[in-house]
Amino acid sequence: MPHPPADPRRPAPGTPPRAAGGPSRLADGPSRAADGPSRGRSLLMLLAFLGATAIAAGIGGMAAAGSQETYAALRLPAFAPPAWLFGPAWTVLYVLIAVAGWLVWRRAGADRALALWCAQLVLNALWTPLFFGADLYWLAFAEIVLLWVAILACLVAFRARRPMAALLLVPYLAWVSYAGALNLGIALLN
Repeated sequence: MPHPPADPRRPAPGTPPRAAGGPSRLADGPSRAADGPSRGRSLLMLLAFLGATAIAAGIGGMAAAGSQETYAALRLPAFAPPAWLFGPAWTVLYVLIAVAGWLVWRRAGADRALALWCAQLVLNALWTPLFFGADLYWLAFAEIVLLWVAILACLVAFRARRPMAALLLVPYLAWVSYAGALNLGIALLN
């Protein structure tokens, strides 16, 4: 007598049980779905994350029109970098920020971690208009402290969901730490 067909809703013998309706777990955090988003949707979302960081960069770029002259006219701390370094550094950082957000979206979907990602991106976009657009060095310093806290919170949330995404934010946190010290030095000297 043949065996009845296996019920596709039941795990095969020897398969560890999964919580009812719960997400599967992978080595570095919870997964949104066992097979993840489709390749096409995933690529579109990567472009969306890159676009969001490009908007933040664009806001900064518009506010920074003439910033090289402003930067050159400021009394700078001894550890200040040359003006040409900011463009390449931020280009790399914005790509890392976008990829980190995308990796977390792929793993966890739109959750609290991505809300923190959005918050840090908004704070990032606000700093340049305060510093270069309005010459409000002390207010810009207070804002960059908030940005630093938001990046750290985002990094911690990302670590719980996708450790690689958290690692991608480490250079960003380091650069903003340096930029905060530079901002403070400029506020004190000017």
